[in-house]
Amino acid sequence: MDTKIRGDIAEQAAVLHALKRGLGMLKPVGDRLPYDLVFDVDGTLLKIQVKYAWFDEHKGNFVVDNCRTKTNRRVMIRGVYNQSDFDFALVYIESLDLFYIFPVAVFIAYGSEIHLVELEKRQRKPRSSVYRDAWELILPDSHNLSDKVQLPVESQAGF
Repeated sequence: MDTKIRGDIAEQAAVLHALKRGLGMLKPVGDRLPYDLVFDVDGTLLKIQVKYAWFDEHKGNFVVDNCRTKTNRRVMIRGVYNQSDFDFALVYIESLDLFYIFPVAVFIAYGSEIHLVELEKRQRKPRSSVYRDAWELILPDSHNLSDKVQLPVESQAGF
């Protein structure tokens, strides 16, 4: 399966999960925008970037690239996202039918990849675990994120 198909699968899963939670849905035309979907949450429009996580057999965890990739027929350009590009990143793990829901500040604060540990192989849970299936961050009455956003350790001192 190529990355475009995986992205389409993740987007459709995001639509299904959001609709089951009673969220309204808008889909931009084309793929030139830095977001994939817009959720209507009680009249508040939230830009959503959807990503598909793949399993890294060597490391034993799921990985998602948090860079933006623009392509045409000849050139692939990678770049970083900006705070204004979207409101939330939804990272889909297909084999578990599960999303990690990252506020944009958290998502862009990681390096070029985010590693998601789904096995209980560590003594402490990784910081990303608070975003596991965290739909409450998007649902009504949760748009004041200041008390919910935890930046990765490396980035907290740098901001």
